Amino acid sequence: MAFLPISREEMRKKGWDQADFVLITGEAYIDHPSFGHAIISRVLESHGYRVAILAQPDWRSVKDFKRFGKPRLGFLISSGNVDSMVNNYSVFKRKRKKDSYSPGGQAGNRPDRAVIVYSNRAREAYKDVPIIIGGIEASLRRLAHYDYWDDRVRRSILMDSRADLLIYGMGERTIIEVAEALESGISIKDISWIRGTAYRAKLEEDLLKGVDFQLLPSYQEVVNSKYKYAESFKIQYRNNDHIIGKTLIEPYNDYAVIVNPPSEPLNSIELNDVYELPYERTYHPIYEKLGGVPAIEEVKFSIAANRGCFGGCAFCAITYHQGRSVQGRSKESIVKEAELLTKREDFKGYIHDIGGPTANFRNVACNKQLGSGICVNKDCLFPEPCKNLIVDHEEYIDILRTVRKLPGIKKVFIRSGIRYDYVRQDKNSNFLEEICKHHISGTLKVAPEHVSDRVLKRMRKPPIKVFEEFAEQYKGINERIGKKQYLIPYLISSHPGSTLEDAIELALYLKKNRFVPDQVQDFYPTPGTLSTCMYYTGLDPLTGEKVYVARDIKEKSLQRALLQFNKKENRKLVKEALTIAGREDLINVLR
Repeated sequence: MAFLPISREEMRKKGWDQADFVLITGEAYIDHPSFGHAIISRVLESHGYRVAILAQPDWRSVKDFKRFGKPRLGFLISSGNVDSMVNNYSVFKRKRKKDSYSPGGQAGNRPDRAVIVYSNRAREAYKDVPIIIGGIEASLRRLAHYDYWDDRVRRSILMDSRADLLIYGMGERTIIEVAEALESGISIKDISWIRGTAYRAKLEEDLLKGVDFQLLPSYQEVVNSKYKYAESFKIQYRNNDHIIGKTLIEPYNDYAVIVNPPSEPLNSIELNDVYELPYERTYHPIYEKLGGVPAIEEVKFSIAANRGCFGGCAFCAITYHQGRSVQGRSKESIVKEAELLTKREDFKGYIHDIGGPTANFRNVACNKQLGSGICVNKDCLFPEPCKNLIVDHEEYIDILRTVRKLPGIKKVFIRSGIRYDYVRQDKNSNFLEEICKHHISGTLKVAPEHVSDRVLKRMRKPPIKVFEEFAEQYKGINERIGKKQYLIPYLISSHPGSTLEDAIELALYLKKNRFVPDQVQDFYPTPGTLSTCMYYTGLDPLTGEKVYVARDIKEKSLQRALLQFNKKENRKLVKEALTIAGREDLINVLR
């Protein structure tokens, strides 16, 4: 068996008397590079470390946390690919009935605030073993943050978990540096210099002597003042680049949380190495009798081609987690993975995706980013594309053409988002025609998110006219090549800045253009996003402008119903929304 051990028995079969690290995760063990626990464990294995996987342990007692005995170097703890609160609750704070990251899709296999709960149990099991937390939950909660479920500002997760070290962002480089420091005999309490980490320390005058740091408002200040909260978030947002980012200090009375600058992103060769590790590319066989793990289905035959995103959407946490600097794998590595997929018995000839956070971003936005980092007070695409933006789809087109011609491949789809405003900037490419001909099947999913320009401004998305120009271009291409293919828009309701009037404007737009939304997501205030800061403070932290926020559950329900006015079950809510807005004249229109 090539899976890493999930039991003491499997560990013994490998001839191990002790694991170097026990990796605790809130999701089932899926050894596929779409899952953080698989990447981190395989990266450590490739450097000679022994990693045992404790997947979805029973947190109600300490027993499971002693399953492998005492790890030699430490516990590595993550909630999984999704924040545990987002995973467990809908935007209306109702318990979810399914968990696609659990065997059989069964809900309830991970606790609320999993990183905190797991850390406390691990400490109870072995008091002197280092506890290192990471993954999306730890990364986005590394400093004081508004918590939607408690409706208050919570402390850094380092303070509540009492972990020794936090790794944020994409942690392959960082985890090896931490492992090597521990291996050399350095105490976890003394590991304070590694980029991409955060730690707690006594607040002393010479704490960071000689270090270029930025002092954030204290935890008590951001709790007491929404203006201070917005100020703090703006500083964090502007220090998220590995070249220009400073060390951040957030005081908590006599202590402080110190966040070192981001780790340098992996280059193309290093990314290749990570994705070419010997993953089993499926879930552990133990889950077969339980119906498997649903989360594998969407990604099993997908290929991750890039990381990072310079799109800068306000509601997205990628900027806070992965950063704005885009890194792409080489064509050769992507083709090699595609060839590997064709050899699997269950492969039917279809690659589901070759992409990433944004499929059509392959490299840094401009050459300046390579030496000077990202612009602090300027975005690449908002409010309009920067004149220095490098727009090039040729490499991506070449990759798609090569992969689709491989023996055994019938079709290569693009399911990651594409930035249509970036496509519109490309005057020298036939990218859109290429994907219309070969890489979609009937519909192309795009994300205008809204149509009201004042809402789009808060989302940091382009004006609706850019989407309309793209839609016309898409329509023209399909008419020319003789295909009946359609656009399916992704939309967000009740985003900060959106009023009932804006939702009505969007509903009328959908009606006029005969768009039937495939997916409507009510705005979900998750940690780490610019939009969540707006939701909590009522301020745009980057401009200081006041922002209207629909916080009331009823209003949120009304805005969402308007976006799906065609559904019979929404008619009562649509009528109520139109009445409140004084637009009874539209009751018979929006049906």
